[in-house]
Amino acid sequence: MAKRKTKTQRTAKNDYRKLVRLMWILYFLGILSIVIVVSLTTLGAFGKLPTFEEIENPKSNVATEIFSSDGETLGKFFKDNRTHIEYSELSPHLINALVATEDERYYSHSGIDFEALARAIVRMGQNGGGSTVTQQLAKQLFHDPPSSVVERILQKFQEWVIAVQLERQYTKEEIVAMYLNQVDFVYDAVGIKSAASTYFNKTPDSLNLQEAALFIGMLQNPWQINPRREQTAPRALQRRNVVFGQMLRNEMITESEMDSLSALPIELEFNRQGHISGTATYFREYLRQYMARWIKEHPKPDGSEYNLYTDGLKIYTTLDSRMQKYAEEAVTEHMSNLQRVFFKMEENRKLAPFHYLTAGEVEDLLGKAMRQTPRFRRMKKQDISMDSIMKVFHTPIEMSVFAWGGDVDTLMSPWDSIRYYKHFYQSGLMSVEPQTGFIKAWVGGIDFRHFQYDHVRQGKRQVGSLFKPFVYTTAIRQKGYSPCFEVPNVRTCIEKGKYDLLKDWCPKNSDDKYGGIYTLKYALANSVNTVTTYLMKQVGPVPVIRMMHEMGIEDEIPTQPSIALGTVDLSVHDIVGAYTTFANKGVYTEPIFITRIEDRNGVVLQEISPRTNEVMSEQDAYVVLDLLKGVTASGTGARLRSAWGSYSNDVVTGFPWNFTNPIAGKTGTTQFNADGWFMGMVPNLITGVWGGCEDRSAHFGSTYYGQGATVSLPVWALFMQKCYADPSLQVSKADFEKPIDPLSIELNCERYKAALGSIDTANVDNGMGHDQFNPD
Repeated sequence: MAKRKTKTQRTAKNDYRKLVRLMWILYFLGILSIVIVVSLTTLGAFGKLPTFEEIENPKSNVATEIFSSDGETLGKFFKDNRTHIEYSELSPHLINALVATEDERYYSHSGIDFEALARAIVRMGQNGGGSTVTQQLAKQLFHDPPSSVVERILQKFQEWVIAVQLERQYTKEEIVAMYLNQVDFVYDAVGIKSAASTYFNKTPDSLNLQEAALFIGMLQNPWQINPRREQTAPRALQRRNVVFGQMLRNEMITESEMDSLSALPIELEFNRQGHISGTATYFREYLRQYMARWIKEHPKPDGSEYNLYTDGLKIYTTLDSRMQKYAEEAVTEHMSNLQRVFFKMEENRKLAPFHYLTAGEVEDLLGKAMRQTPRFRRMKKQDISMDSIMKVFHTPIEMSVFAWGGDVDTLMSPWDSIRYYKHFYQSGLMSVEPQTGFIKAWVGGIDFRHFQYDHVRQGKRQVGSLFKPFVYTTAIRQKGYSPCFEVPNVRTCIEKGKYDLLKDWCPKNSDDKYGGIYTLKYALANSVNTVTTYLMKQVGPVPVIRMMHEMGIEDEIPTQPSIALGTVDLSVHDIVGAYTTFANKGVYTEPIFITRIEDRNGVVLQEISPRTNEVMSEQDAYVVLDLLKGVTASGTGARLRSAWGSYSNDVVTGFPWNFTNPIAGKTGTTQFNADGWFMGMVPNLITGVWGGCEDRSAHFGSTYYGQGATVSLPVWALFMQKCYADPSLQVSKADFEKPIDPLSIELNCERYKAALGSIDTANVDNGMGHDQFNPD
């Protein structure tokens, strides 16, 4: 007979049943509550959810990207430095590391991983919050940081709903790409493409396993798990190795691979991207100003304006990233060397770096510069007296100043710092393909962080003897002169009254030496002023000016004969553009720097082609090239043909230039050596270089150092050496192409003299006689 259950046992059994029943009730109430909350969330009860259109086209700030002609990224304009990429552009290591670490069941769930969620609840979120990659994407796209715990809980429910919608709208691959495009890896590196470039100077598809694991490890907290910061680098290494462990757990790597990878240090190639750093900084600033105007003139289809910093435009430029790199290196190498010499030459001069100024004039000049400084403007805005301001500017303080090789911390008064910066020789370089007008390199100065004035487009300086070929060209067009045409080396005057001259204009040669008879080729090669003056007297300034306008010079040029010697102020951009006419068979080709602009989806918004203008015959252009080749063969640019060098503390450091290929060129040096120029041309590349200080009164006291052949020609030589050393650039070493039709102008001086001796020169005006010569 079975024992009858005691009352206590029956009570315990009933209590157990009640507890089970209560647990089931609570379970179903929990499920019901979640269903209700999710339903209410879907209906927008806890905040507006993104619309279908917003989920289909999620908005995020995308940087405008600037591309070189060879497909490299030159820079970006951004609020968030983000550039979208596709799944196919991601390294497989990135994808494997992401799934293994952040969402092991990524390919099997539909936006919510209930198993991971339950585990997170049981563990109270200590080892992750159970969020899937899709939920994290939903958070990044549609949620701002919460202001309270309650708001964050409600956001979680919204993320569930959005995650499911994202999974319906996009493939798993698209979601991975979208997620990695959104992550902010700090240091202005938003998205994996920017991060790969900033931390490793790579593209996302080329990241190796340890680099990919580092980025995935940083996802937990990019600032606190950062390899760049000394205090967080150990944490970044530890977190990277945790990713390796997760990949081992998911059988993506072996244990031996994990051990080997974990032993590797983190090796960065860090290059923070910004508006004032990186390559082509001067060019990018000019491009930014250009795009501001372009945006005003090219509205979106709905009439609103594009935002240069958030709309993800794609700007395809003509610059070649390799040539740009070589140009910047050439400027740095030579100008840093030249600067050492200038400091040494000026170190014991009381009024350095200024020449031909009195102490009072120097004081005035520095005072004007002081008034342009932010420090002075702030103090004036605070109504501080001038005496107090001057006291501040003459009191030494700790500061960091620019120096070649790196900024230097020093103790210096603001007044002395102004004078210090006046010492620096600046440079401007622009290189153009004459047949297309494509600008291939643009260096506007020596350091954009400290000197933001652009000496390619913004700056205009006297061009000196660079102007002389325009006078020669006009004479060749009008008179048919041969390069062998001879002119006596005597001072030529243009009388007062003509061209509103108040007195006779009788310029001297730079060496003040006269006598003998020079051919045009010799005279141009050696920049003989008397011969140029003679030619100007033959043709007059008006035809020269008219021709220069046809060659793209838009600036007003005074109708004065003195322009023959280069008293005109022109930019590097404009003078190089004008020279394209000579190398392009008489056709001016407008320099351009953009080929097309696209929106973020690749829709072409504008395509740009250069404007051209036939200025002279192919023969005339070829004759001018023949003249200009004499400059580098035996004239002021002849040092290109020998082992020359630049200067370091009065010691010549040799460079084996020894160019042997045909080069058309022209040096230019203005009064008191204020400006030094060199223009060098080969058949498919024209490069112009200017050098000088910010103030025209600051310069070398000696023409030996201050001439264009010393200040600027070496930059050209270094640049071309680097270009020729890179066969992928295909910079020509050939001679300029001769016109198909026979030349009517004789270039061979022996044949020219023979022909001249066989004709009566008394009444002939064909460029082969001397009847035109009348110095009076």
